[in-house]
Amino acid sequence: MQRDELLRRYAAGERDFSNVDLSKISLAGTKLSGINLIRADLSHAVLRAANLCGAFLVMAQLPAADLREMTAIVANFSGANLSGANLNGANLSEAVLTGTRLDNAELSSANLQGAILAGANLSAANLCGTDLQGANLYGADLQGANLSQANLLGTNLREANLAGARLPAEGAISTPVAH
Repeated sequence: MQRDELLRRYAAGERDFSNVDLSKISLAGTKLSGINLIRADLSHAVLRAANLCGAFLVMAQLPAADLREMTAIVANFSGANLSGANLNGANLSEAVLTGTRLDNAELSSANLQGAILAGANLSAANLCGTDLQGANLYGADLQGANLSQANLLGTNLREANLAGARLPAEGAISTPVAH
């Protein structure tokens, strides 16, 4: 599907674009709140500074996508593939990212306050300066992840794999929840 067709149909009130091939599409700066992109292919797509608040991207394919400065508050990315995606400065507060692949993703300075990342794969991800306050990372894979300067206040890291992860300096933030 082409950009113009998607935007025309969205403007006409259509929200269900599940299973659509949008690979390599540029939707930078667009407002697509509440859109249904379940199982959509958005590999290598550009959604920089797009508004995807309340969007459904369950099982969507977004490897190597440009999602810098995207706003996706309360969006659902459960089971999605964001491997190698660039989410620098993105706002994913209260988003659901259960079982999501974020391995090798760039998430520096992203807002993940209150996000649910239980069982997510964040191995080798760059989370430097990311706000994870109150996030749920239960059972997440953070092997080799860079969490330096991250805000882990009230973060649930129970059963998370932190092997080889670069953690914030001791005393720089409050102790995260890790039972």
